[in-house]
Amino acid sequence: MADARKRLETEAVAGPLGRASNHDSAAKHVAGEALYIDDIAEPAGLAHAYLGLSEVAHGRLISLDLAAVRTAPGVLTVLTAEDIPGANDISSTHRHDEPVFTTRNILHHGQPLFAVIAETRDLARRAAGLAKATYEEATPLLDVAAARAAGGELVTDPLKLERGDVAGALAASPRRLKGAMEIGGQDHFYLESQIALAIPGEDEDMLVLSSTQHPSEVQHMVAQVLGVGSHAVTVEVRRMGGGFGGKETQANLFACVAALAARKLKRPVKLRPDRDDDMVITGKRHDFVVDYEIGFDDEGHIHAVDAVYAARCGWNADLSGPVTDRALFHMDNCYFYPAVRGRSQPLRTHTVSNTAFRGFGGPQGMVGAERFIEEVAFATGLDPLEIRRRNLYGAIGRDITPYHQQVEDNIAGEVIAELERRCDYRARQTAIREANRKSPVIRRGIALTPVKFGISFTATWYNQAGALVHVYTDGTVALNHGGTEMGQGLHVKVAQVVAQAFGIGLDRIKITATTTGKVPNTSATAASSGSDLNGMAALDACETIKARLIAFASKRWEVSAEEIAFLPGRIRIGTQEMSFAELVAAAYMARVQLSATGFYATPKIHWDRKAGRGHPFYYFAYGAAAAEVAIDTLTGEYKVERVDILHDCGTSLNPAIDKGQIEGGFVQGMGWLTTEELWWDDRGQLKTHAPSTYKIPVASDRPRIFNVDLLEKAPNREPTIHRSKAVGEPPLMLAISVLHALSDAVASVGDHRFCPRLDAPATPERILDAVDRMREQARGAAP
Repeated sequence: MADARKRLETEAVAGPLGRASNHDSAAKHVAGEALYIDDIAEPAGLAHAYLGLSEVAHGRLISLDLAAVRTAPGVLTVLTAEDIPGANDISSTHRHDEPVFTTRNILHHGQPLFAVIAETRDLARRAAGLAKATYEEATPLLDVAAARAAGGELVTDPLKLERGDVAGALAASPRRLKGAMEIGGQDHFYLESQIALAIPGEDEDMLVLSSTQHPSEVQHMVAQVLGVGSHAVTVEVRRMGGGFGGKETQANLFACVAALAARKLKRPVKLRPDRDDDMVITGKRHDFVVDYEIGFDDEGHIHAVDAVYAARCGWNADLSGPVTDRALFHMDNCYFYPAVRGRSQPLRTHTVSNTAFRGFGGPQGMVGAERFIEEVAFATGLDPLEIRRRNLYGAIGRDITPYHQQVEDNIAGEVIAELERRCDYRARQTAIREANRKSPVIRRGIALTPVKFGISFTATWYNQAGALVHVYTDGTVALNHGGTEMGQGLHVKVAQVVAQAFGIGLDRIKITATTTGKVPNTSATAASSGSDLNGMAALDACETIKARLIAFASKRWEVSAEEIAFLPGRIRIGTQEMSFAELVAAAYMARVQLSATGFYATPKIHWDRKAGRGHPFYYFAYGAAAAEVAIDTLTGEYKVERVDILHDCGTSLNPAIDKGQIEGGFVQGMGWLTTEELWWDDRGQLKTHAPSTYKIPVASDRPRIFNVDLLEKAPNREPTIHRSKAVGEPPLMLAISVLHALSDAVASVGDHRFCPRLDAPATPERILDAVDRMREQARGAAP
């Protein structure tokens, strides 16, 4: 019996999991047939909304004359705060500091004042520009320095992480240094802008089609604004044209305004802003200033780190508290600090309310960590990669994070070593140094940086998911879960889990739109947890149905449960085999329930924020990237010549999807650290609000040679869904290697004697400035 069971288990391994299956919408994306909200056939009577925005960044609204707006052609109605039947609040936190429409205080340029609803979108947009507002304008606080100078008003309670005697360790360190680093923000630049379509039903019912990563939050916000129960609001999401965190909380405004208008007019209403207005209204990745002091020795061992991570948060709390928390959670990256203190400083500014962005503060924390390494390397004259190795987490005594979680699955050292070998890093580094000595203008640089990224929501209650699985009598399956699809391949991964469980092909599974009407109380699709949470919830539903089918088959064919196996394309029951559809049809006739809900809650995690201690992450995802660049020292222009990546996905559910996520995440991270620059003028108006002024990476910016490999034979040590690891956010931070390769190229101008302290984004202008500073330092140090 044991041999038979082992054989069955071996056969069951085969299936869709681990295969490079296409994204479920790939063909539709290429053919232009994938339906987004703006592609859906418009319902009868559809009206269009547009937002009227503040023209100043800070001050008071003295008067708002909407007479010309109301009488403009095609206008049906105008909404202000007075038209809100429920709460004028769409804050995602308990602070209740984000009104739908402001009534008095102006806190950022582009803050919504009203909405106009008209017969067409063009008429609504034109009418919105006819409003006459008068303001009492005040000087805006626009950056970290201004906010600090004004008293450093905190958006939320700051976090402090501390372990060891930091003051004593610094005092006892053979060497010490201080520094500061600026890290820029980033616009999400999703291809599909924010959009919502609200359709009123009978009684208080409201259906909202929203481009959101968090359908349940949109449901609750719409209900709150309308003054109804959540059960009256259904939010549906088939797919988004990108999200990257920008649709976790920022979709609330657009959904609520559309729903308010639909309720008032009793007809469907759609709201889609222009790209310019979308960028002006919505929050970005937080930009940071990191102030640090490091204690170390001549061998490059770090003894102590004391750092403050100050962030420009914008005009309201939004998710700034959790984002700045997570920055501190990643201020160590892969490195053990014997004594460490990290403090967050989330600052209120009169700019858009910064929000979630792929990595959720973790990237900024890691960029700071790699600056610490670079500072020590240049101070000691040792190779940066060697400094990284000497400070990695290790055995007991060197395995506790600043938040007191033990690093149990540390594989950073082996990932670094394997990538170094594969990409011939040392030989290339030697060749680059030699070439630079002979090149007066073009300088090359190379760097290898690792990634350790914690997986789980630090808001512990979000680490849960539900799913609904229907099996029909012909053996086809309808799958619904709480995750949302934004191009990352979540739906196909969860479908692969279901197909594997039942032993059927992916073509037998229908992935239905995410809706709060099927799976309630969903968490945001964020924190890289989509596959972990929803895959396990779907598997739980499948196992419930399989248990019913096994019990039925055991009784019907008089065999033990151990003699029944779900194999690829068939079910084995004792000595006979049949198709899944045949078994399901027989079970239906015997009145076996063929539908089940599934649920999953991540185990082991806990977090005491007040104490700064806990186990906030279920596991860590690892990776490493080696980047080679070339810069023109006369213009600051550069090219990324080659990138090699080795990334840890555990046992990959779908290597094609995972590699796509790694490539896309890396390029997005590279854009953040090199080309994407946000710029506000002195009056607080965002000037980089369109593709003409805001440069995201294009095809020609990709590395000329781009090698991406998955770490093999490295299953997750935790029992995640089929021992896989999250891959949404961690790859973005691999792009830190590009920033440090650029720094290495700049350092060559000074013969690698001085730390370039290259801040981000490393635009050509900033690189040219760094080259000039390096030349001045070299001249000043000349004998």
